[in-house]
Amino acid sequence: MGYLALKALHVLAVGLWVGGMAFAHFFLRPALGTLEPPQRLSLMHQVLQRFFSAVLVAVLLILASGVWMIGHVARAAAGTPGGFVMPLDWTLMTAVGVLMMLIFGHIRFVLFRRMSAAVLAAQWPAAAAALASIRSWVAVNLALGVAISAVVLAY
Repeated sequence: MGYLALKALHVLAVGLWVGGMAFAHFFLRPALGTLEPPQRLSLMHQVLQRFFSAVLVAVLLILASGVWMIGHVARAAAGTPGGFVMPLDWTLMTAVGVLMMLIFGHIRFVLFRRMSAAVLAAQWPAAAAALASIRSWVAVNLALGVAISAVVLAY
């Protein structure tokens, strides 16, 4: 797969992740406020289960394509005078991307598991508390994703 195809895959995976967070945070969550807690929490659980599965694939694609693209450019520059120096925007994108992946890991493998257990046990206050934590961390990741996208596009 060529560099441009991997870059397109990288950008599409980022779009799915950041766009999905924006949709859930600004549109889905407020619209569900009309439902009673059991229905709202059950529906959010179903939605998040599907979304987090897609994001897990997107994160793996982002990581693999990003490492490959950096390696490709570094290998091409290895034989040139001065070698390879990673551009500042790439460095920032990599650092923020890894931080976002770590936050996603916490959301998916700690907070969402907590929510799942509570929903399956019909413990609605515990499920709501877990969802509130998920929402807070999604807001952090969304802000990071929007900020780094703006920096990279402006650079």
